[in-house]
Amino acid sequence: MTADHSSPSTPQIPNLSRRLSRSLALQTMLGLGLVCVAVYWGSWLALAQRQQESLEQKQVTVTHLLQQARANRSASSMQHMLSDFLTGHEDMSIRVSYASGAQLFEKLHQPLDDLHSARRSFSVVLPAHVDQQEQQRVQVLLMLDRRPDDALLRQLAWILGLAAVSGALLVSLFSAWLVRRGLAPLHSLVEQTRQLGAKDLSRDWQTRLDDSNQPQELRPLIAQFNALLERLAVAYRQMEAFNADVAHELNTPLTTLISSCELALRKPRDAGELRDILASNLEDLQRMAGIVADMLFLSHADRGESAHRIQVASLASLADEVVDYHEAALQEAGLQVRVQGDAQAQVDARLLRRALSNLLGNATRYATPGSCIEIQISTPQAGQVTLAVQNQGQAIAPEHLPRLFDRFYRSDAARSQADRNHGLGLSIVAAIARMHGGQAFAHSEQTVTSIGLSLPADQDPSAQAPVSAGNQASMPGMPTSSSARG
Repeated sequence: MTADHSSPSTPQIPNLSRRLSRSLALQTMLGLGLVCVAVYWGSWLALAQRQQESLEQKQVTVTHLLQQARANRSASSMQHMLSDFLTGHEDMSIRVSYASGAQLFEKLHQPLDDLHSARRSFSVVLPAHVDQQEQQRVQVLLMLDRRPDDALLRQLAWILGLAAVSGALLVSLFSAWLVRRGLAPLHSLVEQTRQLGAKDLSRDWQTRLDDSNQPQELRPLIAQFNALLERLAVAYRQMEAFNADVAHELNTPLTTLISSCELALRKPRDAGELRDILASNLEDLQRMAGIVADMLFLSHADRGESAHRIQVASLASLADEVVDYHEAALQEAGLQVRVQGDAQAQVDARLLRRALSNLLGNATRYATPGSCIEIQISTPQAGQVTLAVQNQGQAIAPEHLPRLFDRFYRSDAARSQADRNHGLGLSIVAAIARMHGGQAFAHSEQTVTSIGLSLPADQDPSAQAPVSAGNQASMPGMPTSSSARG
């Protein structure tokens, strides 16, 4: 007794080529079948009509012969005339009888009960004799043999059936070839997609699917697929940049920590020296923690999370809170801050404080000492509010402006203050703007630089909660700021 090791039945994947070929073959056979049935039916009707017309003609002739023979007063003449009439009409049978049932004339080429015959029964009133003033009525039965026509119909049926079957087979073979030819562009696309790999996502647009030789019906699909590949490529490049940036930014403090620990362990140290070493290491650890927190926040924003918006009656009051938080840094730099304008909007107050804090911290580092930083709040158009931080100082080169909001990007070649500013501040500003459905902007002309964000002011608040990573800071509601310029 052997065990059955066959795998459980799995649903078969439909084959598009076979399905189309079968559909075309079935449609062809159905169409040809209907045509053949129509031809056969038309032929049958034509033959039946011809039989009835032939019987009608024979009826007129027989009626005329009977009346003529009655006028001649001769029964033998009547029989002779009817016999002559049937000469050359072997498919015709006739029977003439009186009303009493007496048979007057009969000549049958087929039995009376033959089903393969067309029949016509009628009565003929014979004219009266000169000496007899009575009229006589006779009953006439005409029979037409239909077997030749039936044989012709059977032959026609065979011919039409063979024509339908052979036509369906030929069309099936031709349709299978047409289907394979029609699906050739799909096979080409499959081959192109098979050759795409992860490395191709980081290449140019020329490495995407080629639609130059594709039919118009497939070009929208190819365009959408290429757009999807481009979005995946952007995400792939962002992931690669994220990994590279994180590795680069964390490598320096980690190397410093390792070196500091190695030096501390080479010889005995007193408590004061160890305390200084630990304090220095703590600063590097705090910087690393800030980088990780900022990157977590940006990852949440990249996943499309929205801000939890509520109505804020005064954005100027919110800006004053941020200025108060930076008061010590502003006094040390010898700067003043002036808030101009006011507006109300539906925003996430904590995220907006963080964006303004990053913008103000960035302006504080690069503003000319003794100058005044302006926080400008305006509504350039209905349903939109703009917050910009403007400072006086060295202008930013035009080639750097489009990249100011990139992660870990610093416009100055010297990467000044890189130990404190890891280049994520303006990236976070842009992320917060996107979370509100807005965008960040930067302008720099001569000695005036303005960086800010524009937000929709009258949208309904989102039901989503604020991003937790973005709200974890050293001070509640006021995350630490980081720079993108130094």
